[in-house]
Amino acid sequence: MKPVIGVFQAWFCIVVSVFAIVILSVIGALFQSNHHSMTGSMDDPEHPKAVAATVFSAVIIYALFLVGCGFQAYLHFRENRKGAIRIS
Repeated sequence: MKPVIGVFQAWFCIVVSVFAIVILSVIGALFQSNHHSMTGSMDDPEHPKAVAATVFSAVIIYALFLVGCGFQAYLHFRENRKGAIRIS
């Protein structure tokens, strides 16, 4: 199998996905626990559990991106181990 995206794009996607998963997981956990920093003012959402579910669905999407881009990076790594000549 040949990679579809470039090696730089694959690694950039991995880094962004990991960062997004960590940050969104913390934000979702704060909404899930009804933490006062997320739900303590008048402008905050009325249903923090629904917001947490939406944020966690974004975490799942970023996890799928992480798996897909990780597979692309693996394909690049495997292609380079074979000694194939790359034309960029």
